Amino acid sequence: MKIKSTRTLAARLPRFSVAGIAGAAGVAAALTLVPATAHAAEPAAAPASVTTASLVGAKGYANNLDGWIRESLDIMQAKGIPGSYDGLYRNIIRESSGNQFAQNNWDINAQNGTPSKGLLQVIQPTFDAYHVAGTSTDLFDPVANITAAANYAAAVYGSIDNVNSAY
Repeated sequence: MKIKSTRTLAARLPRFSVAGIAGAAGVAAALTLVPATAHAAEPAAAPASVTTASLVGAKGYANNLDGWIRESLDIMQAKGIPGSYDGLYRNIIRESSGNQFAQNNWDINAQNGTPSKGLLQVIQPTFDAYHVAGTSTDLFDPVANITAAANYAAAVYGSIDNVNSAY
């Protein structure tokens, strides 16, 4: 079995909800982004040697906005990229409302053939320039998108925490 992305495999496993894991008011409602039909099909059985924890990361990151931010923060800390949960969350909600597949098809970037994509609305050349090694090269991958955008914001603004409008 070839593993491309832990988030892809984790999406096939049963999902569990834990009440009260959100730390800020209003976060819990923004975390449920999976269509109801995603739960309709039986998940593929994982090989006996693969545990759920190994598929979603050593820390067991949830496959939702909260988990993507937390995984990105751990990568950012390891790579020396500044930023906080609040700064990431605030910018994600403003840029994409938490939709990992959001795409802007109307601004000047889109008119020039490079639409902004993903949670933090990054264009492909910026993603390529600020991609963080060890994350996916897919611009729509939520952790790769967050981490590259935070890396860009750190280089230009000092931190994603200093970004309070389109950047």
